[in-house]
Amino acid sequence: MSTSKGNLDIVRAHYDASANGDTKAMMADVAPDVRWTEMAGFPCAGTWVGPQAVLDNVFGVLGRDWKDYRFELETLLDAGDHIIGVGVYQGEYRATKKSMRARVTHIWTIKDGKVVAFEQFTDTLLVHQAMT
Repeated sequence: MSTSKGNLDIVRAHYDASANGDTKAMMADVAPDVRWTEMAGFPCAGTWVGPQAVLDNVFGVLGRDWKDYRFELETLLDAGDHIIGVGVYQGEYRATKKSMRARVTHIWTIKDGKVVAFEQFTDTLLVHQAMT
């Protein structure tokens, strides 16, 4: 199996685990020093270092503040050490009971079989409108 194929499998496994709410499996192939960046203007904005920081500051916050929050994968692109996931976020903000649906792109960087970086790009205005 080539490295690129393995990288695609790593990201696909993360998305599958996320859809099943399995945070342990989501972090299985994440490097201890991963740099995970959520876009400025997003509720979890910032760069979080390490799997526990990602769980606490990204997935924990989304689970706490949003009802039925999910990412629906539409396309997965293999660019070798970089894997690009394109899809849609959707959910209902608990405080306002407003729903949102926003396009999103994730750029994953894989090195030696581990996710070493993640960067998210999304329409933060649509997310903000659900929150206000």
